[in-house]
Amino acid sequence: MGPLNGIKVVEMAGLAPGPFAAMMLADMGAEVLRVERPGQQAPAGHPRHELLNRSRRSIALDLKSAAGAAALRRLLEGADAFIEGFRPGVMERLWLGPEPCLAANPKLVYGRMTGWGQDGPLAQAAGHDINYIALVGALHSIGPEGGPPTVPLNLVGDFGGGGMYLAFGIVCALLEARQSGRGQVVDAAMVDGAASLMTYMFAAHAAGAWSERRGDNVLDGHAAPWYGVYETADGRYISLASAEPQFYAELVRLTGLAAQAPTDPADRSRWPAFRERLTAVFRGKTRAQWCTLLEGGNVCFAPVLTLAEAIAHPHHRERGTFVEVDGIVQPAPAPRFSRSVPDRPTAPTSPSADDGVNAAVLARWGFAAAEVEALRASGAFGAG
Repeated sequence: MGPLNGIKVVEMAGLAPGPFAAMMLADMGAEVLRVERPGQQAPAGHPRHELLNRSRRSIALDLKSAAGAAALRRLLEGADAFIEGFRPGVMERLWLGPEPCLAANPKLVYGRMTGWGQDGPLAQAAGHDINYIALVGALHSIGPEGGPPTVPLNLVGDFGGGGMYLAFGIVCALLEARQSGRGQVVDAAMVDGAASLMTYMFAAHAAGAWSERRGDNVLDGHAAPWYGVYETADGRYISLASAEPQFYAELVRLTGLAAQAPTDPADRSRWPAFRERLTAVFRGKTRAQWCTLLEGGNVCFAPVLTLAEAIAHPHHRERGTFVEVDGIVQPAPAPRFSRSVPDRPTAPTSPSADDGVNAAVLARWGFAAAEVEALRASGAFGAG
């Protein structure tokens, strides 16, 4: 059933970080109801491909209509938490901001997902993942020396610094509400979350152990020869992280470079030459050959896999890292629990894909048949 079984969450449909937070909660057993705009289409072309929307039902409500807004307020009266990802002020203009919602349901946890936060000089500015991680120093720190910063997909802002922090904040507020009996607003800003993810780097910077020059730090993968990515004979890549002495010793032994490697792996004066030597050595064998020699040992090694290769890797197959749902292979819920094991994810749905879904879902949330019919007659629903 999952550790969040019994928790009810209403989610306003959005992009990336909000749905990711809702997916995390649903994966852990929360009952999440997704509210979409009437006629809203799945960006991926078909609802089943919108994996961030898995494990929950959805309804369509026109919040610009009085009946639609009233229906959402009614849903929030019976919810434990709410997720919205609009710019500051949008929900207030719909009379659905924290003040009226918490007045109607004092225990409600009102989760807000934005890029810049609810206040500050940039609060109303447009932005995306890359902008938020740029402002906190994360983007500057990633990439090779002499080249532009490398964009780490949208993992740091949208998902790591955004959706994951929102889900964490909501669960924290739910736990606090059990003691206080009071809900509150969770202001989850991607700029805040991305900054939080950089805590280790800011600590090193404060201690004088972090260079502002890109490509000059161990963890950026371009300076220390024993920490990075190397090309193999077949044009593929492997990754190394032989940072500790025992792992470094195993690396130089198995690559046959013990006599040529720096005795002290921290000797920066010898890093460039040793990196060149490792580059030549790794190009001497295919990725598969290096996997045979190094994988599963004490070098801190892994092949760099494509998505399709990752799905097929024996480690993931044995652990069930990926699951197939409705013909789509996708990451399984994480983390894992010894007792309150989450159910297998269910396929994403949309109001247009399910006949009568609005009526069925609202009935589950306490709406009488006459209320549902009144909403239908008012035009508050989308096609269902």
